[in-house]
Amino acid sequence: MTNLADPAGVISASPDDEVLEDTATEDVMPSPEGPTEVIETDYEIGQHNISHSVTFDFDVHKPVFLVSSLTIIIFTIATLTFQTQLEPVFTGMRNYLTAKLDWFFLLSGDVFVLVALALAISPLGSIRIGGPDATPDYSRASWLAMLFAAGMGIGLVFYGVSEPMSHYESAIGGITMENGLRTDWAPLGGAEGNPAEARQLAMAATLYHWALHPWAMYALVALSLAIFAYNKGLPMTMRSVFYPLLGERIWGWPGHVIDILAIIATIFGLATSLGYGAEQATAGLGFLFGIPAGMTTKILLIVAITFVATISVVAGMDNGVKRLSEFNMVMAFALLLFVLFAGPTLAILTGIWESAAAYARDFIPLSNPFGRTDDNYRQGWTAFYWAWWISWSPFVGMFIARVSRGRSVREFILTVLIVPSVVCLVWFTTFGGTALSQVADGFSGVLNADLELKLFEMLSQLPLTEISSLIGIILVMVFFITSADSGSLVVDTIAAGGKLNAPTPQRVLWASFSGLLAIALLLGGGLAALQAMAVSTGFPFTLVLLAATWALVKGLQGERREVI
Repeated sequence: MTNLADPAGVISASPDDEVLEDTATEDVMPSPEGPTEVIETDYEIGQHNISHSVTFDFDVHKPVFLVSSLTIIIFTIATLTFQTQLEPVFTGMRNYLTAKLDWFFLLSGDVFVLVALALAISPLGSIRIGGPDATPDYSRASWLAMLFAAGMGIGLVFYGVSEPMSHYESAIGGITMENGLRTDWAPLGGAEGNPAEARQLAMAATLYHWALHPWAMYALVALSLAIFAYNKGLPMTMRSVFYPLLGERIWGWPGHVIDILAIIATIFGLATSLGYGAEQATAGLGFLFGIPAGMTTKILLIVAITFVATISVVAGMDNGVKRLSEFNMVMAFALLLFVLFAGPTLAILTGIWESAAAYARDFIPLSNPFGRTDDNYRQGWTAFYWAWWISWSPFVGMFIARVSRGRSVREFILTVLIVPSVVCLVWFTTFGGTALSQVADGFSGVLNADLELKLFEMLSQLPLTEISSLIGIILVMVFFITSADSGSLVVDTIAAGGKLNAPTPQRVLWASFSGLLAIALLLGGGLAALQAMAVSTGFPFTLVLLAATWALVKGLQGERREVI
């Protein structure tokens, strides 16, 4: 079985980041504006923290920081020490979890979509983040730009060509037999010998992984964090969401466990994406300059880029990740336009509507968690994707929450679902559609290449190959940096008990952890290890997210009663 997937790495970018920068300099949430159901509690942000500002500047929540950091350190050391012994363990863990829990991940994803849409169309959709009188911190254009930024990352560069091509190859190849039984390795059984139908199925199967389902997960986490922080006055950490279910116990060990799981899931999800980024960047360097794409190159690349990420962390939000993110968005948009106009422009433009129609047609069959035989797609792709998306949800959710104050629940959910989904539709149709057109014209290089090389094979058939390929490599590297920087900010906020202005050295520590963990996993089992840990941490956090969804509904019901 082949497990192949990658979620988007998130970046925090905006041409107008003053408000976000201001909120990052305070340790308390802005007061709600208008009548809200503020939760009265004796807990003060940072009351369980330990701090020191002489030899080493730190301010951390003692139980959460110690347990999560020690867990990551011990795991990293063990993986580096027992590399050979652990590789089959990681492979077996990945295969077991995706084979046995595929129905759970798919069903959970369906629940998140249904709940998000139900909240948007229900009377609860009129509730405003920050209170009835709150106004948006950002203009609509700036807010949409940030959501666009959140939809871009290492994953889209890595899989923009490779995922549609992989599903197309499976779909047109038809079914196989295993132990005398029919096994549909392609999505929904494939479209054997029918290139047009196989192309539509490939695009639908790709968009299913990148559109409504993952963004519903992100939207619910972001909305939960935003409501309990901006409307109810609690710290912006995952434990706060559970106040309707646990009450004051969220300040004890039940809350500690929730925040520890959020940190570990985010760090492992981040390390997995960094590992995939290193795979593609080294492949691209080998494609362009003949640099050997071995493990040594990958490790050196991770070390170098993690070092640059720490410099970005020290530079701060405004001078570091914000400027890098804006640069990367310009580069990504330029590459998108280049492929659009240098490639089969008419086929791409018509393909956007065809891909959207295919996605709508196959949405329900692809969402069905029971009675299917397309094992490779359902287990090797979807179950792994969902676990990985969920492991990133605290990271992405907190960023989206911090820039969405003043929006109504309805506007928030519909925009978070629709804008990134449209971006992904255009991106995959442009890159994947161009590659599929090349295959239809007889070019087999993009079909036969390894996943990390498919983008560069596609670009080799267009003008300015060296320049466009170099841009692709730069995109991966800068997304690598901004993901590590932004991820360390979010993890540090949770590890500091909800403080938004924790000392910079702590963010450097978390950025270093993610890089070291990515190296350890690559050495201890390669992609199988990366995938296994994403699934392993994603499973328990799926349970957390399901409970958080119920807590969000209860919290919104209280807000509506307060307003009425």
